[in-house]
Formats: sequence, structure tokens, C-alpha cells
Amino acid sequence: MNIASRDPVNRDAASDDDVATHPHRSLFGRRKGHKLRAHQADLIEHLLPRLALDINGARPPSLADLFDAAVDDVRLEIGFGGGEHLIAEARAFPNLGFIGCEPYVNGMAKILTQIETHDVTNIRLCAGDAAELLAWLPAHSLARIDLIHPDPWPKRRHWKRRFVQDATVAAMTRVLKPGGEFRFVSDIADYCGWTLAHLNRSPDFVWTAERASDWRLPWTDYTMTRYGRKAEREGRVAAYLQFRKTG
Repeated sequence: MNIASRDPVNRDAASDDDVATHPHRSLFGRRKGHKLRAHQADLIEHLLPRLALDINGARPPSLADLFDAAVDDVRLEIGFGGGEHLIAEARAFPNLGFIGCEPYVNGMAKILTQIETHDVTNIRLCAGDAAELLAWLPAHSLARIDLIHPDPWPKRRHWKRRFVQDATVAAMTRVLKPGGEFRFVSDIADYCGWTLAHLNRSPDFVWTAERASDWRLPWTDYTMTRYGRKAEREGRVAAYLQFRKTG
């Protein structure tokens, strides 16, 4: 079964050239929105430094070393927004370590509030560019990467700003363990087709869907985000795509 063959997306591979040549130019959009509340600003100043990764420094031999307690594996969520999914995952799997990457300051403030409220200890954060984070991470260090409702950049001239590009697929290949997963959620059909086209042409990933329900329905224990609930209310249908690294 191949959703790309049923809903083909004709993309010019040359649209990736700018990102492939400049692999760290994947961060676009706003860094900050409305003014932070006093407590949020305090968390940014005092809690974030204790949880933030220093991707300008040396990479750790093992990502498990980043966490206070022992963890069996480490997962990454790119662009966690308000943090609903990331917090739910971290609380559901205390034996795993989680890294959340989000350049938007208000999103970072929201997740810090939830980390404090629920006393979550197995999350580390990166307030910057996910491509630079991927370049910093040790090879074969992640069990899973989640990209949930990313900005689709719908205009053709902005396609190069989408996170999923040949260069970032190659970067994910490097950091994922053999058998590791990349999971993608979007209610924008064009971006789903784009993602399938990019992952299907990679020799390092296989789309795991065997039946329509595998991509039409959320995976088990998926936590719906605020944006996902809004999309459902407005009649937009999301696809839930799972890819496994083959080697």
C-alpha cells in the first residue's frame, strides 16, 4: 500500500537544493508572540537553563547522560507547540528520556509551566533550530522522532522552509537507531504527500502502514494536541504517518 501512489505529489527535487546546501537554514517564523506572564518569564530565566541543551558545546557520549535518572531510550519531538503531546509522553513513559525542540518562546514558557506543575524530570529542551540539534546529537542515539502538525508553508516559494527535506531526512537517518521511527502528523494533505514522497525516496526508511486505518487513525495512546482538536472541529482530517529506519 502506498498513499503516495493514490495521492501523487509532483515535486521538483531541485526545491531541496537550498536546504541541502545550507542544512541549518530550517528555522523560520516568529520567535516570540504575546508578552509572557511574570511566572512564565521567571521559568524562562531560572528553570530553562537547568533543562536546556548546550548544542554549541561538545555532544555527550550518550544522551542518557543528560538525565538525572537512568533512561532506557531517548525520543525527540520537533516543534512541540504548547507541549501537550510531549508532556503526556514523558509522564506515560518515565523510563524514557525526551528532548523537545521549540524555537517559539511562548511555547517554551507553556511547557516549562507544565513541567513544574507535574514535576516532570525526564524532559530536556532545545530552544533553537531542530536542524542544528540533529547535527549535534550523537549518531544512532534516538529511538524515535515526532513531528506533529508542523507549519506546512503552503506557498510554493516557501516549500524549502518545510522541515521535511532531503537534508533533514538524511540527518534523521544518522541520529536514529536501527529500527528507530519517524512519526509525522498533519491535516494538510499536500504536506502529507510531500513527506511521503521524501521518505519513500530515501533508502533508509520504510512506511509501516499496511491498511488505511494505519494512517487514518492516531497510533495507540496518541495525545491529541490543541491544534489537532481545532482541526477536527473545523472538519480537517489528519494523517498519521509512521516510518521505520531500515538499517
